[in-house]
Amino acid sequence: MTVRDLTILGCSSQQPTRRRNHGAYLLRWNNEGLLFDPGEGTQRQFIHAEIAPTTVNRIFISHFHGDHSIGLGSMLMRLNLDKVTHPIHCYYPASGKVYFDRLRYGTIYRENIKVIEHPIDSEGVVYKDEAFTIEAAFLDHGVPNLGYRITEPDLIRYDKGALKKLGIKGLAMKTLIEEGSVQLSDSRRVAVEEVSYVQKGDSFAIVLDTRPCKAALKLAREASLFLCESTYLESEKDLAIKHKHLTAKEAAEIARSAGVQTLILTHFSARYIDLEPFEEEARTIFLHTYAADDLKRFPFERRGTALLT
Repeated sequence: MTVRDLTILGCSSQQPTRRRNHGAYLLRWNNEGLLFDPGEGTQRQFIHAEIAPTTVNRIFISHFHGDHSIGLGSMLMRLNLDKVTHPIHCYYPASGKVYFDRLRYGTIYRENIKVIEHPIDSEGVVYKDEAFTIEAAFLDHGVPNLGYRITEPDLIRYDKGALKKLGIKGLAMKTLIEEGSVQLSDSRRVAVEEVSYVQKGDSFAIVLDTRPCKAALKLAREASLFLCESTYLESEKDLAIKHKHLTAKEAAEIARSAGVQTLILTHFSARYIDLEPFEEEARTIFLHTYAADDLKRFPFERRGTALLT
């Protein structure tokens, strides 16, 4: 079984602390490494997490505030130094193309890696292949800022008991898969739907730096894992409104309304030392809530199983 987990490389907001690095999040899924919003120091955080940077083949930038993008250039240079042969897909708001280029070419180096840019200027599906469908939507942060949703395809799972009872195996099984039905020795024809079921593909949603909005709710809808900013506690809601961020309670309300499976809170203001109050506040609204912390790793459980406390 391939690795399925979310590693928190950093969970601070604009100002890092002694314990929390600028934000960065690595999702390992379906033999791919998806890196979101690499802030300053991300390259070094990979070392502490004991994960090879070469795992990364997709990089997502929500917006070009420094704490969400400063680490982009160093990550690309590191992948270049490591001579990765796979292409690096980069997704970002199209209006920030000038900032993307400045970060990518901010220093002198000979670029050998293949970077495939995906500048995004409209909402909806922005990429699709056999592994994932990637959607994006603009959030409410005062600058062009994207939230992302990544979904794997639905899978057909076979009922082994039903197959055994009907004696379907070998060439008969091959025919069933290729043609959608198979004729048994007693002349009965069995359709694939009679001995199988559809396992809905999992979804991961990430929403960083926003006020509550329809786009955040849409991206999170029934997500298996929802990573959401909660810069402030409800006691500082006035600051959340002023700076266009969420409180832990507001993040939990989005999770509850969207029917997500598991909520991970992140992007904490440096004013907070203890993160436990974030979990406590959110869990009054949505039970399956967990606070991120640097180098913490969350298993990306398959649909139907939530993380345990």
